[in-house]
Amino acid sequence: MLGRLLHDAGEIGERLVPRIAPGTEAIAQARSLERTTHRPSPLPDSPWLQGQTWRDLLFAHWPLPVDQLRHAVPPELPIDTFDGSAWLGITPFRVTGLRLRGTPPLPVVSSFLETNVRTYTTLGGRPGIWFLSLDAASRLAVAGARHTYRLPYFHAHMAATRDGGEIRYRTARSSSRVSFGVSYQPVGAVVSAIPGTLEHFLTERYCLYTLDSNRRVMTADIHHPPWPLRSAQAVLHENTMTAPHGISLAQPPPTLHFSLRQDVVIWPLRPVY
Repeated sequence: MLGRLLHDAGEIGERLVPRIAPGTEAIAQARSLERTTHRPSPLPDSPWLQGQTWRDLLFAHWPLPVDQLRHAVPPELPIDTFDGSAWLGITPFRVTGLRLRGTPPLPVVSSFLETNVRTYTTLGGRPGIWFLSLDAASRLAVAGARHTYRLPYFHAHMAATRDGGEIRYRTARSSSRVSFGVSYQPVGAVVSAIPGTLEHFLTERYCLYTLDSNRRVMTADIHHPPWPLRSAQAVLHENTMTAPHGISLAQPPPTLHFSLRQDVVIWPLRPVY
């Protein structure tokens, strides 16, 4: 029923596209589809469902032995490795321009902070993301994503401020003592990740994976231009994001990347097999 309602809303919204002024996030999200050759697999034949814009995103990644992550990833999914290590990422950022296909972003509810904990898996030649957790400052976004995408979203109290080029970011989960605090800023020039590099392995992934209530593997395609990456500097003030999974990230220090903006469209869930 929810899928039907979302589809109908998208069909109605498509007729409103001419009313969306050029230069808005909605237009930028739709225009992300003008470039697709960098994808490892073709775009889905079906319409995408929602658009988002991600801003001031920090990729903080730690290498781990596979066996330290295996219990946190379903056995149905392999764990990708690079140079013999699995990789766990924490990504704080701001969502803006959240909307259904063909409709403009709604005031207030279309923008919020989010923090993801993720690792990587590949099925059928499609490199993707497995989320250990996702925290968001919007209760509506948490409820919607849990129901529609079956993702482990949690509501959190979050804040982000700028001081010159530095972003100070903090999240504290409402339901438990899970928190993350970091100050970060970009350094160096913007680059696109080269295939075969660690940067490409960590960032250039165009689907997510999850399980439905019957443990059937599901996937949702994601599309955006290649990531515009910069190196980053960061100071971690606190980090218990992986404590519920029994994973320690004390050493080594994380590999850091920054992206100012990414315009994204996302498809509905579908079975992998």
